[in-house]
Amino acid sequence: MSNIIIIAILVIVFIVMLKSSIRHFKGEGGCCGGGGGSVKEPDKKLSGTVIKTKVFKIDGMHCENCTNRIKRGINRIDGVSAKLNLKKKQAIVQYEKEVEDETLIRVIEELGYKVISVQ
Repeated sequence: MSNIIIIAILVIVFIVMLKSSIRHFKGEGGCCGGGGGSVKEPDKKLSGTVIKTKVFKIDGMHCENCTNRIKRGINRIDGVSAKLNLKKKQAIVQYEKEVEDETLIRVIEELGYKVISVQ
């Protein structure tokens, strides 16, 4: 009888862990210290004319907190503004002046993420 109770408890714990893992990998749960109530980072407005737009594919983003960290990092760079898409794992960066790709890649990778490609 005690074995059945232990097995039932283990099954319940496993189901809860599985549900949490699925939510985490869909980007719906709190991770990276973001908690469940992460507020979306506001968009940065550029004052000049947009001269180009690039898409950075990024690996390692799992939640809204991850996108907020990357957005804040990119938006600190003068002359660029980023919008992030968690589902597509990408940052869409608009430029009002020339900024080297390596500058943005360095900022993103210093935050702990990996740039897969730049288009």
